[in-house]
Amino acid sequence: MNMLSEAAVEKALDQKMSNVPYKMIGQDVSVYYGEKRALFDVNLNIRENTVTALIGPSGCGKSTFLRCLNRMNDTIDNCRVTGKISLDGGDIYDTSIDVVELRARVGMVFQKPNPFPKSIFENVSYGPRIHGLAKSKADLEHIVEMSLQRAGLWNEVKDRLHEAGTGLSGGQQQRLCIARAVAVSPEVILMDEPCSALDPIATAKVEELIHELRENFTIVIVTHSMQQAARVSQRTAMFHLGNLVEENDTDKMFTNPDDPRTQDYIMGRFG
Repeated sequence: MNMLSEAAVEKALDQKMSNVPYKMIGQDVSVYYGEKRALFDVNLNIRENTVTALIGPSGCGKSTFLRCLNRMNDTIDNCRVTGKISLDGGDIYDTSIDVVELRARVGMVFQKPNPFPKSIFENVSYGPRIHGLAKSKADLEHIVEMSLQRAGLWNEVKDRLHEAGTGLSGGQQQRLCIARAVAVSPEVILMDEPCSALDPIATAKVEELIHELRENFTIVIVTHSMQQAARVSQRTAMFHLGNLVEENDTDKMFTNPDDPRTQDYIMGRFG
């Protein structure tokens, strides 16, 4: 039996990934906080049903770029975004865009678990209720159950849905926040250091969940852990000093990056 060479396997994987359409396209994206420029003309495209990891040292601009993808930077005083970001071809910064609707399409999971001070059921049902996604109480109950199942949490909480979400463990709270994001049927899920406050066991559960969610959602994750980026993502983008250094297939980025800064960061020479 002929064995494919390593180069042939890599070429086949590259070809397969090149056929994946773009879900979001960022063109010449710059971000200013007052007079300070935090991002410099970033061009980065996000592939559909793919996990894209944003890596780089603290303060490099990866979280700033992530927050551009659902206009979370709009909530920051003196923040100005230039360039263009499109979702399925539509400019998300167009003045006609309803930001609430955008954030339903592009959900977000934050670094620290932040469940609402409400019951587990109400945490998950809140979004579908305000967006009118459920026609009846039975519909709402179905959405809550399916969302908790997708977040790998249903079996742990199905008998305590009316207890406070804040009473769950840290890892469970983060999965509850993922269930809350999934409940409004987003197309893209943004994750900003979702495991940084979790222990290794909870982290492993969230990483396993990311693998499963990729079948139905496009995911962009900011992480300081290069091991995590290597485990969960198919594409990786390296940021440094507000610039996008390079973006490529994750395997290539961690074995044969194009830019020496990426190599130096991966080897721990800075960061």
